[in-house]
Amino acid sequence: MTSKQRAYLKGLAMNTEPIFQMGKASLTPELTKAVDEALAARELVKISVLQNCADDPHELASILSERTRSQVVQVIGKKIVLYREGKDKKKKITLP
Repeated sequence: MTSKQRAYLKGLAMNTEPIFQMGKASLTPELTKAVDEALAARELVKISVLQNCADDPHELASILSERTRSQVVQVIGKKIVLYREGKDKKKKITLP
């Protein structure tokens, strides 16, 4: 992913609300499956890491991106943004 594409995705993510929250249980198989399904439907997903989660958001983002075969767009504070390109006919986001 180029820096221009990453900047474009950051701009799209800025206007969206987080659709998942990671709390005390941290990264569960159920959450991973839900994020995977959301990436298939939306392509761009924003996740909020709550204060009671003891894990580092950067580590969580890299683990989650590996498990869902997605790319980390950004990690700012306690917010994680992931992107996975959709299938040919289901593409919602066209990268520059």
